[in-house]
Amino acid sequence: MKISKKIMLSLVAVVAIGTLAACSSNKSANGKTDVVIATDGSTQPFDYTDNQGNVTGYDIEVAREVFKHLPQYNVEFKVTDFAGITPGLDSGRFQMAANDFGWQKEREAKYNFSYPLSKSNNAVLVKSGNYSTFADLAGKKTISNPASNYTTMMKAWNDANPNKQINIQYSSDASISNRFSQIESGQIDFMLYDKISLASTIKDHGYSDLKIEDIKDNSTPDPKHDGYEYFLFPKDQAGTQLTKDVNAELAKLQADGTLAKLSEKYLGGNFVPDATQFK
Repeated sequence: MKISKKIMLSLVAVVAIGTLAACSSNKSANGKTDVVIATDGSTQPFDYTDNQGNVTGYDIEVAREVFKHLPQYNVEFKVTDFAGITPGLDSGRFQMAANDFGWQKEREAKYNFSYPLSKSNNAVLVKSGNYSTFADLAGKKTISNPASNYTTMMKAWNDANPNKQINIQYSSDASISNRFSQIESGQIDFMLYDKISLASTIKDHGYSDLKIEDIKDNSTPDPKHDGYEYFLFPKDQAGTQLTKDVNAELAKLQADGTLAKLSEKYLGGNFVPDATQFK
């Protein structure tokens, strides 16, 4: 019996040490909690890499402003493929994601959402033609990232309308500039995206032969989230605390006008949601 108790005590000690190590694995030497923020660095104007190789954009600068007031965290931005962002949250490689993330029911089941950072509306980029609803896109060709919220919307339309299918080809490439070139060349007919990003890219790169058409999607599963974009966090204890801390600072930045200033600078206008969305 004494031997068994010794073995048992040893096992308990090992488990305890392992548990403590797991709980403190995200702590740096100075006692602060490390937060790695994932972004693809190519979703302008929300996140992109500038000429000096630095990641910036509206979402990125909002995050930087938030963490100025959260000294308990060490923050690092990590550029990665868009498709790898949420798996990185799942594995613990990342603790937060900043990449113009829209709401999805499937995402809400797995991740915490911040307060909304901006509100835009859905639109399509085209070279010619008139579009106002998804029905107008039937038979038209596009290329879309399978992990994108916009892909989910189009697939939902196709599932509900088998006789009015949108021709979707899939690519993990999330570069907006590539889509613009593909529309210019006639390789695809349209790109579904948020109006802020489309207008910003046209302004910055002078695509004078392309136009933006506002479009409505009546199949939006939850209209209260329509047009909003968010930070994402894991739905564990640490992620929930981080969400709470970030949201508290976002509310302050909305109230003091900081978000509006960043929106004007990076988005070309004040697209910040009203104060009722920060409660």
